[in-house]
Amino acid sequence: MKVLVATEKPFAAIAVEGIRAEIEGAGHTFTLLEKYTDRAQLLAATADADALIVRSDIVGADVFAAAPGLKIVVRAGAGYDNIDLAAATAAGAIVENTPGQNSNAVAELVFGMAVMAARNNFGGTSGFELRDKTLGLQAFGQVGRNVARIAAGFGMKVSAYDPFCPDSVMEEAGVRPVHDLSRLYSENRFVSIHIPATPQTVGSIGRGLIELMPKGGVLINTARKEVMDEAGLAEALEARPDLKYFADVRPSCADTLTERFGDRVFFTPKKTGAQTAEANINAGLAAAAQVVAFFNDGTDRFRVN
Repeated sequence: MKVLVATEKPFAAIAVEGIRAEIEGAGHTFTLLEKYTDRAQLLAATADADALIVRSDIVGADVFAAAPGLKIVVRAGAGYDNIDLAAATAAGAIVENTPGQNSNAVAELVFGMAVMAARNNFGGTSGFELRDKTLGLQAFGQVGRNVARIAAGFGMKVSAYDPFCPDSVMEEAGVRPVHDLSRLYSENRFVSIHIPATPQTVGSIGRGLIELMPKGGVLINTARKEVMDEAGLAEALEARPDLKYFADVRPSCADTLTERFGDRVFFTPKKTGAQTAEANINAGLAAAAQVVAFFNDGTDRFRVN
């Protein structure tokens, strides 16, 4: 089987060699397309591929049309909204992600942002400490659980809202379950967003929720920009000069928000939550192992379509 690794933003070299070893060690052919600048290059490279491993690369209907033999696509990371699941299913291909491999990297970034917000962007003015402050997690998946673990070290009081997670799982992690999203926002000085972008969540976080936050509230988003109602966010920041919004997902209106609200907002220049050597390697090797397992015996434990 031919396995193509196609990454506009390349894996670390050590990750590529690990993926190659996993694929070739199982008797398959490894091919690599890095730093491509034209979509035609991606389509040409996938034409005879049986498997495809990507990062944030867009895998749309055009890819499946160009690659009739494609059997599996693995997204090296947790989010998979860059892959057209309907097109994959129609083409008879399965799609998998690699949940948990980037979780600690993203969680550490949450705290980098939390400290930065608490210390007023390190501008030399008096800030505040995280100890004894309240932190609400919107979703308690792998990233949320790592955030909770780190928060315990800071001495924060953590609660979480996740209708898909049993209360017992949160309680075992020392986290207080909250069953109403409005309460999560109204009861926590910090709120960290960890929900995927789905038809139900896109545009779901706006002025109504954000203005519920306590005085000096900080909203941190390392999930997806699409879950924000950006007009509502701007309205909330205008109405509440005490609020801050820090994100690893640059809003479409980032320049306008920065111009209007200065250091009350902060956005990474590109999504960096998973941009650590460890996460890069972990996700790449997990993707390769999943491809091999699928070809060996049809294992599709992390299938998302």
